[in-house]
Amino acid sequence: MESLKITPCLWFDNQAEEAARFYVSIFKDSKMGNISYYTKEGFEIHGREAGSVLTVEFQINGQEFTAMNGGPIFKFSEAISFQIFCETQADIDEYWGKLTKNGEEGQCGWLKDKYGLSWQVVPTVLSKLMLDPIRAERVMKAFLKMTKFDIEKILQA
Repeated sequence: MESLKITPCLWFDNQAEEAARFYVSIFKDSKMGNISYYTKEGFEIHGREAGSVLTVEFQINGQEFTAMNGGPIFKFSEAISFQIFCETQADIDEYWGKLTKNGEEGQCGWLKDKYGLSWQVVPTVLSKLMLDPIRAERVMKAFLKMTKFDIEKILQA
C-alpha cells in the first residue's frame, strides 16, 4: 500500500508568499519551498497578472503546506484550525504572542492570526487532565474562563 500524503492548501487573496514567510519565521524547523507563478494563459478566468505568485510551498516542523493566491472569494473560518501543543508556559506565551500580533484573541486557547487563520495554542497536559474523571470538570471550568491558556491555573484546578 502506498503512503498517503495530505498537504493542507491555504487560500489567500494575494498574501500567500507573505503568509508563508510569516509562518516559517514563527516555527523552528520550518522552511520555504517552491513558488509558482501565474502565466498569461487563463487570464480571462483567474484575472491575475502574469508573473504574480500563484502558489507557495512551505513546511512547518516537517508538515508540508501550500499557500495559494486565489482572490478574495473565500475566507478562513474557525471551522478549520491548526493546533500547537506546547509543553511549557513559555512556549504558549511565545506562539500566542507571535500569532496574535495584528490578529485577535479568542476563548480557550483559540486565536486568529493577521491573515484570519485560526490556531489553538494548547498545553499538552490538557488532554491527560480531561481524561481524569475526578479533575475534568474543574479543569474545564478553569480553562473556559481563559483566552490564552495558563498551565499553572489548569494544574491547580
